[in-house]
Amino acid sequence: MRKYVIKRLLLFIPSLLIVSVAVFAILRIIPGDVAAAILTAGDEGASFTEEARQLVVKELGLDRPIYVQYIEWMWGLLRFDLGESWVLKKPILEELKRQFPVTLQLTALSIVLVSAIAIPIGILAAVYQDKWPDYILRTIAIAGLAMPSFFVGLLVIIGLSVLLHWLPPPGFANLWESPWKSFQQLIFPAAALALSSSGVMLRMTRAQMLEVLRDDYVRTARAKGLPERVIILRHALRNAVLPVITVLGFQIAVLLGGTVTTEIIFSIPGLGVNLIEAVISKDLPVVQAYVMYLAFIALLANLVVDLSYAILDPRIQYG
Repeated sequence: MRKYVIKRLLLFIPSLLIVSVAVFAILRIIPGDVAAAILTAGDEGASFTEEARQLVVKELGLDRPIYVQYIEWMWGLLRFDLGESWVLKKPILEELKRQFPVTLQLTALSIVLVSAIAIPIGILAAVYQDKWPDYILRTIAIAGLAMPSFFVGLLVIIGLSVLLHWLPPPGFANLWESPWKSFQQLIFPAAALALSSSGVMLRMTRAQMLEVLRDDYVRTARAKGLPERVIILRHALRNAVLPVITVLGFQIAVLLGGTVTTEIIFSIPGLGVNLIEAVISKDLPVVQAYVMYLAFIALLANLVVDLSYAILDPRIQYG
């Protein structure tokens, strides 16, 4: 197990290297003048002199060859120095430490809701295959696949404010300081993320359960007179859950990306708001750092999912 974990961690290096090259190159290819965007601060009517623009270009090091800029940025990453925001003039790492726990709380709650919604509904859809509960539940899954998280978030806000006349408590409470207030503020954004992501999990759970329920050992268990609940939960689900866990690992990366728009809609002070502002203002170091951080978290989540296979199925051994 230890050798396997070390090998997987070493594979993080080429993966993150590819992500770094891709994000660094794409941000330089995007049309627009970085220096002009910083000088105007989003005000298209603002004016500036060419001398001021050249001064910003030189100050930010944009006049150097692109490979020199990339090497300098990577050297900073190796030293855990994410650099400084070009717009805010603040260390990026400090902002990341402040905002990422909020995004992590939202993502974790979304994962819990996705699992709580998709897996039980997928089991019910498999048990009642081709009956009216199955049709209704599959319709819900297709609706979840069709609606992006930001659209679901808007529907949730409209439903809460217009129909129920309810809004979450103002401000933002830290989970460790005020758990109940934090839960009130995060439950509906998390539900919006979960509803838009549970369709894939639901369909995968249903497909795997249908496959397992046709196996010989399930028929043998029924012939022995075991209760249907025991057969489904103890025997069938345990063997059907591994592909579902794999999909859950991919959904973690999807949910991390989905929080960007959801945080903006619900005014949550996570990575989303700062990332969008950095993209608009062309604050390239911030965008690069956030993308690399999210890529690392996604790789780490997939490693945890892979290691969980050995816990769920003792037949799996990592050598």
